[in-house]
Amino acid sequence: MIRAITLNDIATVQQIAKISWNDTYKGIIPDNIQELFLEKAYSNTMLAKRIEKTIFLLAEFEGKPIGFANFTYVDEDGDAELTAIYVLPEYQQIGYGKKLLLAGLNEMPTGRQLFVYVESKNDGARAFYEHFGFECLEEFDEYFEGHPLSTAKYVYLLKTPTY
Repeated sequence: MIRAITLNDIATVQQIAKISWNDTYKGIIPDNIQELFLEKAYSNTMLAKRIEKTIFLLAEFEGKPIGFANFTYVDEDGDAELTAIYVLPEYQQIGYGKKLLLAGLNEMPTGRQLFVYVESKNDGARAFYEHFGFECLEEFDEYFEGHPLSTAKYVYLLKTPTY
């Protein structure tokens, strides 16, 4: 089941984020940098803002929360961003990432394109997005909490423009 996240889900989202981040970025992003990011991006205050101002969805398997996805709303240009999608490691590869993505896409019927930024060495995420039809536009170097990373920018066309 996919449903909207509520304030009651904050602790669950924090737990899923920590487990998923530690699993995904082990050997890519140092532990202390991960912790810094998680403390900021997944603080109670930040999550409450995200619940209020974005599309924030929770995946449940047999009643147990196992993943989440977060999308911005479509802006005036028709663009939106997938800011996070995480599924607990033991529930990956059984379709919940796809269900979360499709549920988010359902929330943006007027959109033109969806962007997502992926750490370049995150091969699992890149394969997921490419399989779904996202196209890599560019890769660039940046600093993440002071740590150098390479990031890939992907786009998914929500609608074919009509001229």
